[in-house]
Amino acid sequence: MEPAAPEPTEFSITVSRHFAAWLAEQKTSLAFTIPPAKLFMIGLKPDGDLSIYERTFSKSMGLARHGDHTLYLGTLYQLWRLESPLQPGQLYENEYDRLYIPRRMHVTGTMNVHDVSVDAAGRPIFVNTRFGCLATVSDQFSFVPLWQPPFLPDLTPGDKCHLNGLAMRDGQMAYATCVSRTAVINGWRDQRRDGGCVIDIASDEIVTTGLSMPHSPRWYRDQLWLTNAGSGEFGRANLERGRFEPATFVPGFARGLCFVGDYAVVGTSKPRHGNLYSGLALDDELARRKMDAKLGLFVVDLPSGQITDWLFIDAPDLRELFDVVALPGVRQPMALGLLAPDIQTNLWFPTEVAGL
Repeated sequence: MEPAAPEPTEFSITVSRHFAAWLAEQKTSLAFTIPPAKLFMIGLKPDGDLSIYERTFSKSMGLARHGDHTLYLGTLYQLWRLESPLQPGQLYENEYDRLYIPRRMHVTGTMNVHDVSVDAAGRPIFVNTRFGCLATVSDQFSFVPLWQPPFLPDLTPGDKCHLNGLAMRDGQMAYATCVSRTAVINGWRDQRRDGGCVIDIASDEIVTTGLSMPHSPRWYRDQLWLTNAGSGEFGRANLERGRFEPATFVPGFARGLCFVGDYAVVGTSKPRHGNLYSGLALDDELARRKMDAKLGLFVVDLPSGQITDWLFIDAPDLRELFDVVALPGVRQPMALGLLAPDIQTNLWFPTEVAGL
C-alpha cells in the first residue's frame, strides 16, 4: 500500500465570480496535482455550487487523461492508473458522474516523473527527469527508455538538462522541453534564465531556444503551446522562426496546461523555499506589476489572450501546482484514495457476463 503522506494543514479555495458558470458552459471539470501529496478534482454539484474533491498520493506530479474513464498519475516512485466503472447516466452516491479508482500501479522507483501522456496504442509514456529520457512502463524493469535528447551522451541518473515536458501529436511523441542542453549533473541549474529549449523528437532538432524553464508543451489546434515558467508567460512556439511568442502573463511560476474549446487553463505556483525559482525574469515582472505569485489556475481566452477566470488555493504548506487536465463531459468527479477504508469496501463488477 502507498505509504502515508504528510497531511497538509487546512486549505481554502477561492474562485472568480464566473468560474463555476464557465465550467457549466464548457461542460467540463478539471483535475490537477499539488505536490507533495494531493490530487484535486473540481466540478459542479447538482445545485450548481462548486464541488471540490481531493485525495492523497505521495508527490503527485504528472497527470494525463486517456479516453472517458482513465487517468494516469505519476507519484514519488509509482505510476498509477485510475479507472471509473460508472456507465453513461450512472451516478455514485446520487451525485458523482465519475469515480476514479486506483486499479493498476507500476513501481518505477524514484525518477522524478514529470509529464505523463498516452500514445495511440494506449501505452503510457512519461518524462523520466532523473535519467533525462522519455520512457514507458515494464512488467520486468523499472522503466523502458524510448528517447533521449541528442546532447546527452548516455543513460545515467543525475538530472543533467532537466527534461520535463512532452507534447503528443496524433498519438505520437512529438516535442519535448528541457531547461538546458547541459550534460553534467545538475548543470541546468545555472541555465534557468535563458537556457531552455524545445526539441523535435522525430528529428532531434532544437526548434526553439532562449527559454526560461519551459514546461508543459501541448499540441493544440495545429500549434505548439507551452509555458515559459521562468518569466510567468503562456504562449506558443513559432517553429518556423524558432522563438517563443507570449500570449499572456500569469502571476506565478507557470506550469501545468490543458485546453477547453477556445480556452487554455494554465497552472501557477508560488516560489519554492530556497532559490530555485529566484533570479528569474518572473521576479522582476511581479515586482513591476506589484503582484504576488499565486498558487492556482488561470483560464485564458485564446483569441484575445485575456484571463477570464481563476481559481486560487491558500494553504501554509502548499506552494506548487504541477499539472492540470480537463475532464470533458464530466460534471462532478471524485476519486478513491489509498488511506481511507472505502478503497477496501468499494466493489464493482460487470453485471452482464457471457455464460452467467
